[in-house]
Amino acid sequence: MSASDLITTDPEILGGVPVFKGTRVPVKTLFEYLENGYSLDEFLECFPSVTRDLAGEVLECSERALLSPAAS
Repeated sequence: MSASDLITTDPEILGGVPVFKGTRVPVKTLFEYLENGYSLDEFLECFPSVTRDLAGEVLECSERALLSPAAS
């Protein structure tokens, strides 16, 4: 799955901040929660519109993007 299947930007939703597709929850919020020591479960409890599958796919997509060698 690609990032565009998981994340959307729309000037009408939070001024174009990237959000989880189908929600108004900024993707950066997930990373902020994790960075501050909260678990994925705690994030999901606070943002029930984000499914576990969606959050997991975003994390996996981010990992692939960060760990894969840059294309030449």
